[in-house]
Amino acid sequence: MVELRLVDLFSGAGGFAEGFRRAGFRILLGVDNNPAAIRSFKANFPEAVALAMDIQEVTGKLIESLVGPVDVVIGSPPCEPYTGANPRRMKDPIDRLYRDPAGQLVLHFARIVGELKPKVFVMENVPAIMDVKDELEKIFREAGYNRIYFNLLKAEDYGTPSHRLRVFISNIRIKPRPHRRRITVAEALRGLPEPGAEIVLNHEPPSMSPRKVKRIARLRWGQALIYYEGAEGKRLPNLIRLDPRRHAPTVLGSSRFIHPYEDRFLTVREQARLMGFPDNHVFLGGRDEQYNQVGEAVPVPLAEAIAWEVRRYLEKSLQ
Repeated sequence: MVELRLVDLFSGAGGFAEGFRRAGFRILLGVDNNPAAIRSFKANFPEAVALAMDIQEVTGKLIESLVGPVDVVIGSPPCEPYTGANPRRMKDPIDRLYRDPAGQLVLHFARIVGELKPKVFVMENVPAIMDVKDELEKIFREAGYNRIYFNLLKAEDYGTPSHRLRVFISNIRIKPRPHRRRITVAEALRGLPEPGAEIVLNHEPPSMSPRKVKRIARLRWGQALIYYEGAEGKRLPNLIRLDPRRHAPTVLGSSRFIHPYEDRFLTVREQARLMGFPDNHVFLGGRDEQYNQVGEAVPVPLAEAIAWEVRRYLEKSLQ
């Protein structure tokens, strides 16, 4: 297998990178400004350089001085400026990209891609970022890439036990063949010991008041305990009791799910299973930080499906 060298510019705990590692990529370096997330990345990729830095201070020159040449750059800049789940999202899409400080991080991804000139880059975000599609094409053209593809993929089509529709912006077309069947919540949670068992990492049950236990005991599969307001007044559910016969709804950093059969929240490990993480993938930091790392990741099975497409493209181009 040809060695392909990869850098992850918004690594989080390493879900995107884990998918590429499974496809034989060498993970050279991860960058994240969240201390708990970059500690998690380092724990899971001990051979990689882990930069606890703001991406605005990172340059292609710095990366090359640390790890040498790079074949592939991946990254998931924050989606909050673009997503409809954010009630404080700026009204004008152009402002989201150029005026929102978090939205501007996409520009820094493109800048570093332009400096490193990898053979392939893949940037993940919510589909709503396509409101600035023309601007993104222009930015990546200025970075040296004439053809830009907006690859819309559903995680559940590639072996992830939860729904997630995301766009993967790249200089290559990415269209993996979908799996024949979808994985259910029951299948995803199967085989885990009781919460609190020390043989499995991140599997401690969060505490819950007796009043809340009473309230969730009344929930049927698919029902939510609370709703919150997203952009444009949309009502969005949280604290959903999972239906074991279906795949789970989208796992977000703020998501907390109710176990299908027990009156309790899912543990961090159970939510990680809904994102396709292996049980040996560790999440560090406080409990809320761990849930955030899971919910902000690219699901591992989807990342792997993308990684094999990238590998096939690169191996073909080397022939």
